Amino acid sequence: MFSYSRAISQLYPDIRIEGENYPPTPFNRCAGNLISYLKLLSILLIVSGQNPFAFLGLDTPRAWTWSQDNKIFSCLMSFFLCNMMETHFLSTGAFEVTLNDLPVWSKLQSGYVPNIQEIFQILDNHLKINQVDPMSFSSP
Repeated sequence: MFSYSRAISQLYPDIRIEGENYPPTPFNRCAGNLISYLKLLSILLIVSGQNPFAFLGLDTPRAWTWSQDNKIFSCLMSFFLCNMMETHFLSTGAFEVTLNDLPVWSKLQSGYVPNIQEIFQILDNHLKINQVDPMSFSSP
């Protein structure tokens, strides 16, 4: 979205552009954090060789035995799969545009990101609507 920012700055130099991350829902944030902790715990258990199933009085699954025989691959797989799930829960995919604290565009509501020409047209319309013609006011 940096290209959008640069293009808007060139066409509208007086508009201040700020970017920030749109926060995920509280449930998604908790789920993402839980997966992050589980990722670290799984990697720690794989590297240390500790069998959590024996501690819990359960039969050791074949997947755990395989992970102990292939520690490097298991750690990498755990890292990448958990990162993929974290990203799923923490990424909102938001592209929200406001002008003077008024909402102009919302990807969360519309379902898509407009192309740059649509953004220019939307900004033009909003600027024209909010523009006051100085000739329309008469002084007493």
